[in-house]
This record gives sequence, structure tokens and C-alpha cells, in this order.
Amino acid sequence: MTVGVLAALFLLFVMFAGLWTDWLWFRSVKYSSVFTSQLGVKVGLFAVFGLLMALVVGFNLWLAYRLRPPLAAMSVEQQSLDRYRMGVAPFRKWLVIGLSLLVGLAAGAAASGQWRTWMLWINGTPFGQKDSQFHLDVSFYAFELPWYEFVLGFAFSAVIVSLLAATAVHYLYGGLRLQGPGRRASAGAQGHLAVLLGVFVLLKAVAYWLDRYALAVKSESYKGVGGWTGLRYVDANAFLPAKTILFFVAIICAVLFFLTPVRRTWAPALIGFGLMALSAVLVGGLYPAIVQQFQVKPNEQAKETPYIQKNIDATRQAYGIADVQVDPYSPKDTPNTDKLKLDAQTVADIRLLDPNVVSPTFQQNQALRQYYAFPKTLDVDRYGDQDTVLGVRELDLTGVQQHNFINDHFKYTHGYGVVAAKGNQVDANGNPVYTEQSLPTTGAMGDYQQRVYYGEKSTTYSVVGPGMDEIDYTRDSDPDRTYQYTGGSGVSLDNPLTRAAYAVKFAEPQLLYSGAIKDGAKILYDRTPKERVEKVAPWLSIDADPYPVVENGRLVWVLDGYTTSDGFPFSSKTVLGDATKDSLTDQRGRTLSAVNEVNYIRNSVKATVDAYTGEVTLYQWDESDPVLKTWMKAFPGTVQPKADIPDTLLPHLRYPQDMFKVQRDLLGMYHMTDATAFFNGTDIWEVPVDPTVNADEVQPPYYLTLRMPDAKKANFSLTTSFVPSGRKNLAAFMTAEADPGEDYGKLRILRMTSESGALGPALTQAKFNSDTEVARQLTLLRSGNDSDLVYGNLLTLPVGGGILNVEPVYLVARGAKVPVLKKVLAVYGDRNVALEDTLDKALAKVLGTEAGGATTPTAPVDPGSTTPPAPTTPTTPAPGVNPALDKALADAQKAFTDGQAALKNGDWAAYGQAQQALQKALDAAVAAESKAGPGGASPAPSGSPSPTG
Repeated sequence: MTVGVLAALFLLFVMFAGLWTDWLWFRSVKYSSVFTSQLGVKVGLFAVFGLLMALVVGFNLWLAYRLRPPLAAMSVEQQSLDRYRMGVAPFRKWLVIGLSLLVGLAAGAAASGQWRTWMLWINGTPFGQKDSQFHLDVSFYAFELPWYEFVLGFAFSAVIVSLLAATAVHYLYGGLRLQGPGRRASAGAQGHLAVLLGVFVLLKAVAYWLDRYALAVKSESYKGVGGWTGLRYVDANAFLPAKTILFFVAIICAVLFFLTPVRRTWAPALIGFGLMALSAVLVGGLYPAIVQQFQVKPNEQAKETPYIQKNIDATRQAYGIADVQVDPYSPKDTPNTDKLKLDAQTVADIRLLDPNVVSPTFQQNQALRQYYAFPKTLDVDRYGDQDTVLGVRELDLTGVQQHNFINDHFKYTHGYGVVAAKGNQVDANGNPVYTEQSLPTTGAMGDYQQRVYYGEKSTTYSVVGPGMDEIDYTRDSDPDRTYQYTGGSGVSLDNPLTRAAYAVKFAEPQLLYSGAIKDGAKILYDRTPKERVEKVAPWLSIDADPYPVVENGRLVWVLDGYTTSDGFPFSSKTVLGDATKDSLTDQRGRTLSAVNEVNYIRNSVKATVDAYTGEVTLYQWDESDPVLKTWMKAFPGTVQPKADIPDTLLPHLRYPQDMFKVQRDLLGMYHMTDATAFFNGTDIWEVPVDPTVNADEVQPPYYLTLRMPDAKKANFSLTTSFVPSGRKNLAAFMTAEADPGEDYGKLRILRMTSESGALGPALTQAKFNSDTEVARQLTLLRSGNDSDLVYGNLLTLPVGGGILNVEPVYLVARGAKVPVLKKVLAVYGDRNVALEDTLDKALAKVLGTEAGGATTPTAPVDPGSTTPPAPTTPTTPAPGVNPALDKALADAQKAFTDGQAALKNGDWAAYGQAQQALQKALDAAVAAESKAGPGGASPAPSGSPSPTG
């Protein structure tokens, strides 16, 4: 008994520890109202629905016992049941109470999980929009209908459990008999069960009525859309009237059941129930099938077009793509000089640094200590009108040489500073041109609190406070600098009970008795930005990519929060996890979402997490979103008004990637606004597969500064490409205005005309790879340095009246694994490919321009002529200037190919011979190039001596 009591006390303390530490955490971040409101609703739902279920079941158990026959019929069956009746008799009262409470606990636990549904229903805000079928406000479907369906489901459960329990009691006490002469059911049992069945059928009638409205949010697969939502012709003209008919049939059937105790016969009720079941089959199943087969199929387009149009309009409205601007674009293979001048800013800001590739370079050059690390994917932001690639130097405990309780939780507690580099430049060695670097960091960002206690890699807890020296940073040959945290965040460990609770929470007994914990010590945990925002705003879906911003003397993480719903009538549903997946998902992380399948989404909240104090701030971004207004009523005071966003932070806010990816996924079909075209599916687009990686995943969107053809200036934008379904040429180019301002979030699509023949990403990459000169140079580069090549982001840009594709090529030494930019690939339209050492040289070759967009001398242009001007000066030397060099490089290519074939076949002798031939050819190439001198076969001169070329 002692062991049992101790075990029970321990389990109770574990439950208490979880609740207590959660309360302390919410209080420490000043969002205790979220904890109390959420807990209050959960407890309230648990108590109300649990008690209601217990009372309903308990009442029916008691009633069934009270209606038992005074004398059980003499039969073998009843004699067998006598033992059970006698065994139950002493515990009958407690058994009824126990069973009722057990069922109530299960029902209460299920009801507490519906706290979101309750809060949306009780705080619902009108959308101000009505659906096209029933003309009800969208809030009915988004906020009210889910709650009605939950209550109806609960009522069904209560009636079914009561019916089963009552049947068991009636059978046990002789009210129902399977054997013996006479009636099989006593009058009391018959009346009790008939009323319960009548209530069940009455609830079914309510379900039929609600099913009518549920048709507006019903999902199925149609016309290639997996989550097609809303009524179609058969729904509006067969299922809808069928549900109405079945509603009245169920009402009549319920009345017949309620009359059964009076008429003392089951016959009318059972006949009515049979007719209801038959009606459900004929009216609810067979009739719609007949309508579909004989009315819809012979003329499906005419029948379905009005409902397709409703779906198109609702979907575009629900996902914020109704106002997308679509312009035709006929890209030329030769750039227009006047248009190139307008695109000078776009050309100048072409981003050479791929934030998805250069993280190892940042790690090698700027981590400076083994216990610091940068994220696998860096971020892109704007500082001083300059696209900047930046990453936070975070603490990485895997780099700590000696792991123990003190080092892991007391000494190594924080990262240090931001490292940033210009997006459009590299130095002479192909490394980033840093604008913020070193440890502590210095550069263009000025003074700010550089210590990073809260970051994407802060996945464990730390204990900090007065008198507790942490390792701040170290310099070569200098002793460790120490620091004591003064940020004010965290939970105090002065209370022994609190320390015991955290010892249980983290399964670490040393938290209870360790002498390293001084007076005033605090514990920091749940330190990643996504964790913190998700906890204080559990109603938000969080973008997968928090990004750092240095502003006003502090470093903060910025996160985009989405409000979603799956109850927007006629709007097709999408799975967030699928729509936001691309080739970088495993590096960036996944979207945190309370509900994965949605058909309404808004980027309604911008959240910040201070990297030093951990302070979480939620700002209202979409001031018209009814879902956000509803949650703001449910959790008052948690979201700050948009006007409170600091002026220093505002320029760094941007259009979020996951929102953009959901929208582009929908626009593959829903760019077609005409229902007839949608039905025929003649112009379906797809997001292209990323050709720079081996995984069969779609290309991610890219942040770029560019000018759309009719825009006045270049803007920071989020961009993506589309290809036609099943083909690989370019179908469209899409941007979203990413800078906060008047046009923030404006979606624009350049739709390629059918005769354009513009290359999609896969064809562009294939053109790069199949070019003989490119293959020769890349082979020479790879084999000559014993390194691997990594292709950076393939950027597609509308420039000079055509399409420019640019792709950086990185060289990765097999030992160091550090990408260094060595070449730049470029192609304009379907013209010749350029592979050059610098971006300026590549652009000069494909555009006929110098760096920064200045054009080379050209013949005068006739405004009415469609023939592009030819450059007066060749941008590349004529081939064949150095035959010896050409022959040596061709021999090197052949030797390399032979070596790879031998390696594949396992022929090591042939492989050795090929390597000798390769070395000989390379030596000959070097000799031929040296002999040629400066005037030999040198490439076109650069337009600028800057580090970018």
C-alpha cells in the first residue's frame, strides 16, 4: 500500500509539474492570459460535456433499472441471469456511478479538445460576404457550423451509449428476453428504448438538415483539383432536395417511435424506420446517381460551368489571389537597348550568393569557434538598399568538446552576432564580401545586443543569472570572456518546489540539488522562435522560415503568422504541408500548423522574438481579416495594433514564402478565371522541378530586387516560374511585392505568349549542360582542382524585353566542403550560353552590356523595327585563335571521360592510364596558354575592375 500511495503521489506530481511549469513559462513571457483562457475553456468544456454525458448515461441506467419487471419469467435464460443480478446487487449504486463517470471522463476529454471550435463559435466575427448557394455569411460555415456538428456528434454519442447501456440493464433484469413464452420486451423496456430510438432518429433529422449546408464545404477530387470544394450540379439538384426530403421523413419516423409506448407496438415505428432507410438509399443514393448519369454526363460542361465559376471566384477570394494582375509577355531572344537601361537596377542587383549554398562558407570563414554554427539556409534581407545574405552565429552544442551537465546548461548558453554579406558581390577568390563580420561582429549594422539566447538552434534549456559565469566569446590566445545574463527573461529557480518541478519536466535530478544554481538563477527554455510564437498564439500557423533583423540596437527574429480556416464555402481545400514543400523544405523546416487542410489563409500577424530577452510581440498585419478579429476577441490584449510596429523594423518586413507557395500552387489551376477553360483544362500550369538538385522537388521561390516590365522602378520581390503541365518550356513568371508599402503583396504574372518558346528552368539547365564549351570548361575546372561543382539558384528575370537566366557555379573542394563562387552561367532567351568568371563578363556576352546595365556601342535603333540591333564590337573572341590550346583541352575532356568510364567499370589499370593522359593534356593546355600570351585566346574584357568583375 505504501508503494502504491507513493506511486500515485509521484504521478500526481508529474501532472502538477507539467501544469505548473507551463503557467510559470507563460507568466515569464507576459502571456499568462493565453494560458488561463485556454485552460479555462478546456476545463469548462471537460466539465460541462463530461458531466452532461455522465448524467444522461447515469439517468438511463437508473431508469432502465426502475422499469424492470417485478417478477422475472421462469426460464433457463433468466435462471442463468440470476447469478449476475445477485452479484451486482451489493455494488449496483457504485457501479452505475462508476460507469457514468468513466463515460463522462472520456466524453469530457474529447470535448476539451474542441476548445478552438468553441472559441471561434462564441467570438465569431462576420466576414461580410455571403455564399452563392444559401446566401449565408461565410462566418456561419467557418465558425458556427463546426460547433453545431460537434454538438450533434456529442448528442449522437450520448444517445448511442445510453441505448446500449439501457439495453444491457433491461436484458439483465428481464425487461428483454431472448427465450421463453410471451412478449420479448416488457412495457417499460419497450417504451424506454422506443423513446431513445426516437431521439436518435430525431437527431438524424437534424443531421440531414445540417448536411444541406455542409454541401457548400464538401470536398472531393474534380478536374485535377484534389480538394475541390462546393456544390456541383448533382449536389444542388439531387443531393440538396434529397436531404430536405430525408429531413421530413426522419421527423415522421421519430414521431412514430415516440408513439410506440402509447400504441404498445413496434410495427409502425419499425416500418417507418425501414422506409427511412429505403428513402436514404433511393432518394439519397440512387436518385443522385441517376441525375449524374442521365442529366450531367451527356452535357457535363453546360451543367457544371455555373458551379465551376462559383468555385473559381470563391477560391481566388479565399486565398487572396482574386486581384492578381496577368499581363501577356512575348520575350525576345535579343535584348532591347532602351528597356535594358530601365532594367539597370535589376541587372546590378542580381544575387550571386545563393543563401541555400553558402552556409558552409559562412561557417568556415566566420564561425571562428567549433561551438558556433550557422543555419543550413541563410536569409535574404535589405540593408541600405542592398540585397544582403545574412545568418546568425548561433550556439551549437555538438561542437563543445566536453559534454557534461555544467557545460551544456550553464557555460555554453548563447550564440553571438550576425554575419552579413552583399548578395550581388564576391571577392577575387569567390568568397562573400562581408558587411558584418568578426567576433564580436563589426560592420555596417552598427551597435546592437549581439548575444543570442533565443535562436533556431537553441533547442535545450540553459540556467543563467547573477554570479553564474557563462562563456561569452573567445579570441585567439586570449582567455575566455565571461558574461552574466541580465535579460530578465526566464523562470526563477529560487523556489525548491519549482526546481523539483523542472527536475521532473526535464528528467534531470541535478536541477534539484546542484550547487551550481545560485540565488537569482533563472531557467531559459522553449527558446526557438517558432516554439515561442506557437505557444503564445496556438491559433496561428507559423511560417517555416524565421529570419533575423538588426534594428534599433537589438537583434530580433521575425516570423509570419497565418490565420486559416477550412470553412470557406466553395473554396477548394489545400494541404499546407504539400503546398509549401519544395527542394529546400528539409533545410528550412516545415510550417507549424494547427489545421493542415485549409481553404482560407491570410498573413494576418507579424511576430517578433528578441534574440536576447526572448520577448514575444504579435502585431496585427491584416486589419480586415475576420478570423484574426475573432481570435483577438478570444485572447484580448495579445495582439498589438499595426500602428505599433517600430519604424526601424517596418522596412525589413517582407512577403512570406509559405503564403506565396500556397498561392502559386493554387494559381497553377486558378489563373484560369473562365469556367469553360477551367473545365477543359487547356492551360494548366505547374511549378517546375528544381533542376539544380537531384531531388524530384519543385523549385523554391526566390527573393530578388527586380523591375517588372511596366513598373517605374525595381522592387524587392518574391519570384517564381511556371511551366505548362507535362511540358518544360516557360509558361509564366510571377512576383509578389515583398516590401511593405502601398503595393505590398501585389501579385503579378507575366504570361508567356504561345509563340514565345521561352525556356523553363529544366530546359535552361539542359542548355547549360549540353553546351560543348560550357562542358569543357566545367570539366577542366572540376578535374583540375579535384573538386565538386555545385549549382546555385537558377534565377529567371524579365530583362530588356526578354528572359534572362543566371546561375552561379560554386567549386567545393572535396576536403574542405566550402563552396567558392568560380563561374557564372547566363543565357538570354535561346541565344548562346555564357560561362564566365564574373557576372559582368557573362552579362556582357549574352546582353551586349557592361556591368551595371551600361550598354555597349550599338547601331541606332529604328523604333518601328522589330529586328534587334547587332553589336558593333564582338563581345567574345573568334574561335580557333589558339589551336594548340583547343586541342589540349579536347584531349583533357576525352581523358576525363575515359577515366570516368573506367572507374564505373572497375578497370583500375585503364583509370590510371586515363589520369596520366589527363595530367599530360592539362600540362599542354597550360603551356599553350602561356605561349599565347595576353593576346591569345583571352576572354572579353570586363567592364569593371570591382570584386564583382
